[in-house]
Amino acid sequence: MENKEIYYKALLENKGRLNEIDLGERMGFDENETRELIAQLLSEHKIEYVEHRACSYRPIRTSKGRNIGG
Repeated sequence: MENKEIYYKALLENKGRLNEIDLGERMGFDENETRELIAQLLSEHKIEYVEHRACSYRPIRTSKGRNIGG
């Protein structure tokens, strides 16, 4: 699995508890690599910048899986 997908899944599980850099470091990425992964995920619209607890990024919610219209 590609580092970007690994980091994205970790963000999902993190739920804002660790900041984005600490999360990357726990996974073995240095600060520069973590910032690069964040930039890629932002450009793909998979995450958004938002003050969300300790972490400043969160996955973008989609309508997939929501019960729409009832």
